[in-house]
Amino acid sequence: VAAAKAVFGQKLNEGKTKQIFELVDEPGLVLVQSKDQITAGNAVRKDQMEGKAAIANKTTSCVFKLLQEAGINTAFKKLHSDTAFIAAHCEMIPIEWVCRRIATGSFLKRNPGVKEGFRFSPLKMEMFFKDDANNDPQWSEEQLLEAKFTLAGLSIGQCEVDVMNRSTVAIFEILEKAWATQNCTLVDMKIEFGVNVRTQEIVLADVIDNDSWRLWPAGDRSQQKDKQVYRDLKEVTPEAMQMVKRNFEWVSERVQLLLEPQASGRVVVLMGSTSDMAHCEKIRKACTSFGIPCILRVTSAHKGPDETLRIKAQYEGDGTPTVFVAVAGRSNGLGPVMSGNTAYPVINCPPITPDWGAQDVWSSLRMPSGLGCSTILSPEAAAQFAAQIFGLTNHVVWCKLRASMLNTWVSLKLADQKLQACTI
Repeated sequence: VAAAKAVFGQKLNEGKTKQIFELVDEPGLVLVQSKDQITAGNAVRKDQMEGKAAIANKTTSCVFKLLQEAGINTAFKKLHSDTAFIAAHCEMIPIEWVCRRIATGSFLKRNPGVKEGFRFSPLKMEMFFKDDANNDPQWSEEQLLEAKFTLAGLSIGQCEVDVMNRSTVAIFEILEKAWATQNCTLVDMKIEFGVNVRTQEIVLADVIDNDSWRLWPAGDRSQQKDKQVYRDLKEVTPEAMQMVKRNFEWVSERVQLLLEPQASGRVVVLMGSTSDMAHCEKIRKACTSFGIPCILRVTSAHKGPDETLRIKAQYEGDGTPTVFVAVAGRSNGLGPVMSGNTAYPVINCPPITPDWGAQDVWSSLRMPSGLGCSTILSPEAAAQFAAQIFGLTNHVVWCKLRASMLNTWVSLKLADQKLQACTI
């Protein structure tokens, strides 16, 4: 059966590179249709680039998938065709949020004396008001607050500005980490937010494609692959446009690789007895949320040390990076014996009982010399620590951790805002 064809309603908006249509059968959703147009300097320079719509659509869809998999709240829903995707209908906040890791471009013009290549740590945040007639002037936070925007029923105040600021930094860091796996430096990027008309939530909206960032392979500006190549053209010739198109294709192919984890890893939970199963299931559930495979085994270092060491050898022998988690009540012999016999990380996660817990925990905390296991009492926190170890080499896991930090911060901010509204 052929999939139902999306029925376009009226055109809601048209920009330099895309059109937005309402979807008649799906209220609350829109179709974002890319165009084959490429522009620079507020469309002072403007050319048709055959195939650009498909390249841009592929790029933006991959980027949004990566961000959504990590846990970032976006308007993107699904790919619709080669040149269009479906997104939540948003009222757009008319601000371009720009995040910079390396000083280049307009920043150097606005800040004479700063040399190209100056590295911002922490990241440098800037915002620009979307106003073509005035060349998108730079705005301060105060100007944004004083503008008192209300979109889809949501007033843009200090809390909303803080959330967008924080989110921009997290989104940049996630994409920077992902691009680093391709030996590519994400130099700077611009993004836009919208208010979802149905939920009134602020979400990452618009598109993120090769017009949105500067990308320097191996950190070398002369190899830049982004739209800057087009901006820098002395004259637009067919050969020059072919080169620009090749760069855009290179990015759209590479961006698909960002969705693939770099290295696999696993957590092996060893429990002293099946009575600890509920505790171990919490560890497994949390590992799964980070996309890390988790295996549960039963073994007692006190009652069957030979079997414990055989299980250890089984997981050391296949070359998969492994973090062991030892779950043993009462006297924890499991974690220390594992730690003394493997070069892999071992985390003690003893199920502490109210009666003897204060005494039992010392068997996990006081180790003989030469042992390096950590002790984490919360099963969810033990899984998170394992994820942080894998995140050092696996950008997909790192991105989930980074988005989770952002989401925790945002939920606290919104809870505080709600509480103030009740008490004021």
